[in-house]
Amino acid sequence: MTTQTVLVVNSGSSSIKYQLVELGTGAAVASGVVERIGEPTGSLRHVHGGTTTERELHIPDHGEGLRRVLSLFEVAGPDLAEANVVAVGHRVVQGGMAFDGPVLVDAEVERKIDELSALAPLHNPANLTGIRVGRALLPDVPHVAVFDTAFFHHLPAAAATYAIDREVAATYKVRRYGAHGTSHQFVSHGVAEFLGRDLAATRTIVLHLGNGASVSAVDGGHAVDTSMGLTPLEGLVMGTRTGDIDPAVVFHLSRNAGMSIDEIDDLLNRRSGLKGLTGHNDLREVHDLVESGDEDARLAVDVYTRRIKKYIGSYAAVMGGVDVIAFTAGVGENDDIVRARSLDGLQGFGIEIDLERNAGRKKEPTVISTDASATTVVVYPTNEELAIARQALDVVRDR
Repeated sequence: MTTQTVLVVNSGSSSIKYQLVELGTGAAVASGVVERIGEPTGSLRHVHGGTTTERELHIPDHGEGLRRVLSLFEVAGPDLAEANVVAVGHRVVQGGMAFDGPVLVDAEVERKIDELSALAPLHNPANLTGIRVGRALLPDVPHVAVFDTAFFHHLPAAAATYAIDREVAATYKVRRYGAHGTSHQFVSHGVAEFLGRDLAATRTIVLHLGNGASVSAVDGGHAVDTSMGLTPLEGLVMGTRTGDIDPAVVFHLSRNAGMSIDEIDDLLNRRSGLKGLTGHNDLREVHDLVESGDEDARLAVDVYTRRIKKYIGSYAAVMGGVDVIAFTAGVGENDDIVRARSLDGLQGFGIEIDLERNAGRKKEPTVISTDASATTVVVYPTNEELAIARQALDVVRDR
């Protein structure tokens, strides 16, 4: 039987990331990125068979970017016509209450994704552009939208509801939607299988720590809480985002600093978090500053890990305990300092890590807790592209 593949497309505001996933093995047959779309000079990088092909040229729009991607498949391989592509899976950030799982794209789905752009103005328009361009260039392959918010669609009302005027909330669709759901679902389900646990009886806290960061409480395979809210700004301290903050800060800066809403938006989303505290959003650089004796950097790490610790405690309380804590994504998989600091002092709650097991980067699922720890702590690498590919295949099979 010929191996099936899914082309996964993640279209951003000025970039297109893609991966051709072989479904039998879960391996990336080819991958690449188109960057600086719309700028005077853009770039393309395509990796296949150990060979990297790079181009620098003007890429005026996403249509031209995706056309260039398809031509690279022809030139550098593999030939998509011979790769048995059964679907194209598109990442979409915001599915609102309209979508609780992946869907086959048609005109009505496109319309709803466009309508939901008010809730994700930086993401949904770009995601939709990638879908429209992809459908035009690959019309004979089914296209599937996979939503970041879908895993959190059925959060308990007490978790999803903000305590504001009900009519205002209903009119403007204000509620907790979450994000990174594809990763949280992949990791929470995968770690149960890795540990040989019954998913239905497992309480898991997933820490998706990257430049953007979020945490979820997953009870019996179902999300019961998550840190990101109406937007990805809420929750953990991130590379450039504040995470949790008193909403009155907005009023204070408007009234006393004369800052506009757009200026405050830029401050909280792009000039805060680790970058606001240290000038750097990359934790590797922050750790270097700590080593050099920089007190601002030391405080930043304290703030960052303290927030994680607070969420672990609150989500353990929500679920009545925790069986597994899983670290994932760029920081979660590679930063042993953050992992250790985030769990330090939780021994009284039955959470103990083994410093030797924790040391270094983890490319494979790894238990880092002690044998005596009541809660198992695992580093479990995420693979959102594989998760999107699998969900896309499920939709195509069910047609």
